[in-house]
Amino acid sequence: MDPLMVRTPGGSYEVVVGPGVLAQLPERLAGLGRRGALWLVSDAAVHHAFGEPLEAQLRAAGLAVRSYAVPSGESSKDLAVVSQLYDWLIGGGVERRDTVLALGGGVVGDLAGFAAATVLRGVGLVQLPTTLLAMVDSAVGGKTGVNHPLGKNLIGAFHQPLLTLADTETLATLPPRELRSGWAEVIKHAVIRDAGLFEMLEADARRTTDDRQQAEPSVRSERAAPAVGGRWSVVDAALIRRAVKVKVDVVNVDERETGERMLLNYGHTLGHAVEAAAGYGSLLHGEAVAIGMHLEARLAQLHGLVDAAMVARQRALLEAYGLPTRVPDGMDDEELLALTLRDKKVRAGKVRWALATGIGSAAVRDDVPESLVREALRGAR
Repeated sequence: MDPLMVRTPGGSYEVVVGPGVLAQLPERLAGLGRRGALWLVSDAAVHHAFGEPLEAQLRAAGLAVRSYAVPSGESSKDLAVVSQLYDWLIGGGVERRDTVLALGGGVVGDLAGFAAATVLRGVGLVQLPTTLLAMVDSAVGGKTGVNHPLGKNLIGAFHQPLLTLADTETLATLPPRELRSGWAEVIKHAVIRDAGLFEMLEADARRTTDDRQQAEPSVRSERAAPAVGGRWSVVDAALIRRAVKVKVDVVNVDERETGERMLLNYGHTLGHAVEAAAGYGSLLHGEAVAIGMHLEARLAQLHGLVDAAMVARQRALLEAYGLPTRVPDGMDDEELLALTLRDKKVRAGKVRWALATGIGSAAVRDDVPESLVREALRGAR
């Protein structure tokens, strides 16, 4: 597959999606003229599966590489862990010509990206996503950052990578729950900008007869193993690339989230609130986004932007991919409302909502009364 191209004031780079593309890293680094040291950041599980072979490959190409593994999970998106990365980088003599390699899911990409953006006022970054969620979302567009106790991703910086390599073969090792989580972002991209992608996902769900919510072994074999019929490496790599293209197209129009890029936050305003209320790590990010998408579709319906059929169609697709749509028991509506007011998209005390206006289209609205948000929350228990 031909690379996708991000072109922004902050930097231009290729996004390469397909099976086996991690093997291209030494050659592509040489093509970028990256001759400095490489600083590979991953988590323990990813480093064992992919980091060690990648280090060997880079060293065989004559490149100097060091590695650092952070704890797995959302708890690593913390300033304390960033400080540990600074100690490792600065203590090891990092230079501005060096490159940080972020190998892993969204947590590693955001964390390592933030360290790269801020150490020495910025060093090179290459994103090497190994989860579906990271491939279609966080590894493209230059957003980096960590969480704060009062909200998700409230501390960060825009720092475009030099390259993103999304090797779809790495998805074969993902636990079923992690894989399902990633489909939330794929579906989100379809809802906000690509009705054809939404139809492809519906058709794919119909073809898959195994129940993705009930039979995890079937999910794994059908969705994550190239050896079983080859469907993952042939059909779904193209589908993933189409979802990535939505992100690339939006970022090319709006790098700094001043306009159209806000549409990518569909499902995230209430999704982030649900994720924070649950306690980071209780819900996977994609699970929270799926709940947020259902809530925000209901909100769009109450606001007169979509009809009940659209809400039902989106919910059916989310649930076909094994994703939750109900607010977890025990969450307080007022707490969720308060958390939305800490969202990055708040301006002058008003939440700017990315709301669907149909399958394949969305708009940013700041005229949504709190009463409608409460009503949307009440109906999603």
